[in-house]
Amino acid sequence: MKILVVGGTGMIGGHAALYMQSHGHQVTLAARKPAQPESALAALPFLQGDYVEDGFSAAQLSPFEAIVFAAGNDIRHLPADTDFDAHCERANSIAVPRFAALARSAGVRKFLVVGSFYPQIAPELIATNAYIRSRHLADSGARALANDTFFVCSVNAPFVVGAVPGFHNAMFEAYTRYAEGVLGIPPYGPAGGTNFISTQSLSEAILAALTRGQSGKAYLVGDENLLFADYFRMFFRAAGNDQPVPALDQSHPMLPDVAIYTGRGNVVSYEPDPADMALLGYRRHDVQNAVNDVVAQYHKR
Repeated sequence: MKILVVGGTGMIGGHAALYMQSHGHQVTLAARKPAQPESALAALPFLQGDYVEDGFSAAQLSPFEAIVFAAGNDIRHLPADTDFDAHCERANSIAVPRFAALARSAGVRKFLVVGSFYPQIAPELIATNAYIRSRHLADSGARALANDTFFVCSVNAPFVVGAVPGFHNAMFEAYTRYAEGVLGIPPYGPAGGTNFISTQSLSEAILAALTRGQSGKAYLVGDENLLFADYFRMFFRAAGNDQPVPALDQSHPMLPDVAIYTGRGNVVSYEPDPADMALLGYRRHDVQNAVNDVVAQYHKR
């Protein structure tokens, strides 16, 4: 297939793009800015545009058989001097279904949204949390456009960890420095935990859903349920820093409370639906492997 990956210059979209290319698909990246020149993504074709600002035309989308949308906005994408709730509504609730409608009008046959797990694992927060509500409306709004000629589904992921060759991720470099013990932050994780998945597992799920999934379906994917302390412990282990990493009921500078939408101290665990797992067939127990790949990029540089 000819596939356009929106958000393809980021970690999740970029890994999926390279994975799909390795399986024989013709992949083009779309984003506001080109890929990092040192990354493997720089070798892929690139289409520049901003979906939030209506920066794509039907003529630009029409050559593609499928679109993988991996550009959802969260607190990391908040422009300066902008209200977060309003930004979520504009960038997720409104812009994602609008872009999906443009793809349908352009004759694109398949549209897959890489979404967030929160609306499915904590639906009670849709009414009270603007970010979670916006991810829900982005996902459900896009899937509502499905018809006999326009396949739409979503793959909704938990916390994602992984590496893309040559791609610099400032957050994961900081995690590596933390695990090396050079940041002056004591080893601990904030109380609570959640589900994690590797970029490899997620990319496998994305391609499987795109090629053999059910139109209109929201697939909740996940791999390992971990305490945040255990997750940080994986980075320490990969960096060769073998010391205890306790769970403490206090905010953490590397994983602040604002990034834990279900609240510090809560443990959110789940198992994906067995039927969905059988259909998507992505690997499990891959989080430590992903952390090892991340740390290998930055350790002792």
